[in-house]
Parts: sequence; structure tokens; C-alpha cells
Amino acid sequence: MEEGKKGREKERSGLSASLATGAIALVFLIIGYEVALFLHRAAVTRIAANRDRPDTVYVVDPAMAREVLSEALSGGGGERAGGGGGDAGGAAGGAGGAVGAVGAGSSAGSVFASGGEEERPLVVRKNSQHSPEVRKVLEKSVARKVESFRFNPNTVSIEELQRLGFSEKQAQSIDNYRQKGGRFRRKSDFAKSYVVADSVYRRLEPYIDIPRLDINTADSAAFTTLPGIGKFFAAKMVEHREELHGYSSVEQLLDIWHFDEEKLSGIRDLIKCSPPAPYPLWSLPEAELRKHPYIKGAAHGIVLYRDNQPRELWTLDGLLSAGVISSDQHRQLSLCRIGGI
Repeated sequence: MEEGKKGREKERSGLSASLATGAIALVFLIIGYEVALFLHRAAVTRIAANRDRPDTVYVVDPAMAREVLSEALSGGGGERAGGGGGDAGGAAGGAGGAVGAVGAGSSAGSVFASGGEEERPLVVRKNSQHSPEVRKVLEKSVARKVESFRFNPNTVSIEELQRLGFSEKQAQSIDNYRQKGGRFRRKSDFAKSYVVADSVYRRLEPYIDIPRLDINTADSAAFTTLPGIGKFFAAKMVEHREELHGYSSVEQLLDIWHFDEEKLSGIRDLIKCSPPAPYPLWSLPEAELRKHPYIKGAAHGIVLYRDNQPRELWTLDGLLSAGVISSDQHRQLSLCRIGGI
């Protein structure tokens, strides 16, 4: 019993020592982490502070430097170039006076050559170059100015996205989505992006400008970007446009086989129809009239009507009254932009 009791006490003692050692190690780990964070913040603060007091270098114009040094070496340039140089030189300074001119100019920001000529800068002050790591710290430490301007999320550049308030990583994520074939068809699609916060979307929503697709200028590849429009319907939309001599209304898409109202409703807010060239109904020959999907068998009757009726009666209503076209054809042709007589 005594030996068992002593063993348990020894086991508890060893466990307590392990816990104490672990606790001490954890404390030192936390302290080390905090010290590392402090040093990092101090270094960033120091680098950011140097932005207001940047290191500077002085770049001397070579041609002017040669002129000043030449005069200084000849003994005549000390007063001109080195007179204000203080310890650096004077009239007797010779070449040292020229160097003194640069030194004196450093305190003033520039040195000027005079002597009857228009004053010209001899020394140019510039910020020194910093390492890429320092430049990254400076870029991140400066407060970014957030802007709001009209933009198309499908074409806006990464730099412009950053101006809109997105971080570099967020802007790159949006661009990666586009590079993989993603497209923002509606404003709400942009809001669904996981890098677009609700507050950011509310601010940018009035500025989002996604142009509608013009069904009179789009090619079949552009039509396939519309929801529910594959290669088959895209090809048919182009084909029907050629037959009509241009769409006059988006409703004319319903003439395409199996293109129903549901499909049109799915893209109505994404498309537009620019005015086509007027269809020359009253001047085309019969063979050309037959190619129009709304005319076909009425082509010969239209030609006869034109030949036997005065111009003031050349109207769709006149063709309907004369029985040349049916009521359905009249309705369809009414959607078209018919050219003047």
C-alpha cells in the first residue's frame, strides 16, 4: 500500500512538473509572438514615416557640371559656382568650389548657373530608390482613396477595381472569374460574387453599367453568352435577322422555331434592338421580296399592286384591303421598319 501511494504521488508530481514546463513554454511563445508583432509594426511605422521624410539624392546635369567644373579648374568659376558653398569653397576653391556648389545647393534644393544667362537648374532632387519589399509596405500603409464611377464589371481593369475600393486580391479574384469564362450579365450577378460585400454593392450598384446586347449587331458567339441561348438558337437568331433585313423589334425573335415567350422573358432585360435600315418593300423586285419570311407567296401580288395603284395607296393597309396580304402578314409586317416610297 505504501509503495502504491508513493508511486501515485510521484506520478502526480511528474505531471505537475510537465504542466508547469508547458505553461512556461506557452508564456514564452506568446511573449515571442507579441514581440515579433511589435517589431513588425514598428518597422512598418518607421517605413511609412519615412514617406514624409524620404531619402534624397541629387542628380547633377552632366553638361552643366562640365561647364562649372571647367570654369572652376581655370580659376574663374569659384565665385560663380562656389561662392555660396561655405566650407566647401570660394574664389580660390577651384575644382573644390564646384563641388562646394553642389554641396551648397543641397541645402537649398538646387543650384543655378547665372552670369547673364537665364537661370538654369544644376542639381535635381529626387527620391532614392527603395527595395521592392519596402515599396510594398509603403503601398499597403498609405490610405487608399475609394472612388465611385461608372464601370462595366466584365471589362473593368484590376487597377480600376482597386480604385473602386477592392483590395488587390479581391480585384484579382474578379479578374480570374472573367478569365475562366465567367460573365456578369446583370447587376445582381456582380452582387453574388463572394468578394463583393453587401455594403460595397449598395455603394456601387448605381454605377454598374452592363451594356445590353444589340440583336442587330451581335454575332452568334455573342448570342451564346445569353442565358438559355446555345449554338443552335444563336445561329437561328443571326439567320432570321438576315432574312428580315434587320430586327425591328425583339418580339420578332418569337418567329424562330421553338423560341417561345419564356425564352424571350429570360433575356429581355439583357438585349436591345437598334433601328435597322428601312426595308425597301416598295422598290425591291419580286425575287427579293420572296426571301422575306413575312411576304413569300405575296411577292407577286405586291408587285402587281405597285404597278396598278397610285403611290398614295402604297401602304400595308392598302395591301390588306386589296387582299394581297393576310391579316397575319399585315401584323408581322407592321413590326418591320418599312422604307418610304
